[in-house]
Amino acid sequence: MSESLRRLVLVVGARPNFIKAAPILDALREYPDINVTLVHTGQHYDAQLSDVFFEELHLRTPDIHLQVGSGSHAVQTGRVMERFEEYLQEERSAGRPVDRVVVLGDVNSTLACTLVASKMQIPVAHVEAGLRSFDRSMPEEINRIVTDSLADLLLCSEPAGVENLRREGRTGREIHLVGNVMIDTLLENVEKAQNRSILEELNLLPGGYGVVTLHRPANVDDPNQLRRLVRVLVEVSRQIPLVFAVHPRTARALEEAKLQCSSADSQILMLGPQGYLDFLSLTSQAKLVMTDSGGLQEETTAIGIPCLTLRPNTERPITIYEGTSTLVGSDVDQLRDGVEAILDGDYPNGRCPELWDGRAGQRIARILADALALRPAITTPSFQRAA
Repeated sequence: MSESLRRLVLVVGARPNFIKAAPILDALREYPDINVTLVHTGQHYDAQLSDVFFEELHLRTPDIHLQVGSGSHAVQTGRVMERFEEYLQEERSAGRPVDRVVVLGDVNSTLACTLVASKMQIPVAHVEAGLRSFDRSMPEEINRIVTDSLADLLLCSEPAGVENLRREGRTGREIHLVGNVMIDTLLENVEKAQNRSILEELNLLPGGYGVVTLHRPANVDDPNQLRRLVRVLVEVSRQIPLVFAVHPRTARALEEAKLQCSSADSQILMLGPQGYLDFLSLTSQAKLVMTDSGGLQEETTAIGIPCLTLRPNTERPITIYEGTSTLVGSDVDQLRDGVEAILDGDYPNGRCPELWDGRAGQRIARILADALALRPAITTPSFQRAA
């Protein structure tokens, strides 16, 4: 390997990471002096949560696969740490030291690889830095806080991330507002997705159905709360058909609670996890989305689809203030009211935020290149706004 090459490791582990990684990898091809190693931890490992994303997003085969599999938060995080440390040590011993590690989002792999790299004195860049729900009962919030406390390049998707980091004492030189890299992937693929046949296969018309996803513990682990939500979904489906993309965790919870979403007078289509393109086809052509997913809040905001968010808080406030998302928490009456407003045409329009323009990956690649070349970046008194 040429001595002039700088070595960057990009870590992916779970479904949201794959969507965010694609534009960054594409943009880094413009920098031939950067050697990029793609490490897949295996946090999500089955075909529908992993392989199909690599195929549809044309992600290259990972250079390293840690194959950690499932487990509790501690078990999974520990496995990633052990195997990632072993990989980095082998590279260092072979005379191929890594110059920087890039982590994405807020999954366990993000936290684990940040801890390992930091202890080995390898700089860390965090894509989607600064997001805060201010709810430490969420495992993702712990992952975000610890990752941001250790990373030296903090790449933010929205202004709230910048504000949160500065409030936590981070300096302007470390913070970059780059936009939302997940939206790069959406804009690149939405037309292709809408040309797929899934609506026809499900006998659905554009704008004539809703999409539902649920997976957070607060909604699916409490049988009483899950029962209340299912009851409302059945009611709503009598007005408009619903496509319920059922997460494996939710499927188990429904089975354990002996809950049935389908009935003779309801219109709920139960689907398993979908590939990226088919699911984007469904969400981008829906009348409404009901979800507790952070990523779906962002995607619906970018394409102007009303989104009722089944959470009491969000780490993505721009989707509320500027976008199309409304927090309804666990209040089924607010959920009913939100659906009625959407169906009656009384739901407020949102707008796509600034810098959610399909070029976040390019901004991130340029910042990484600057950092690897140790060139000083241009700063402002508050933070660095990537052009």
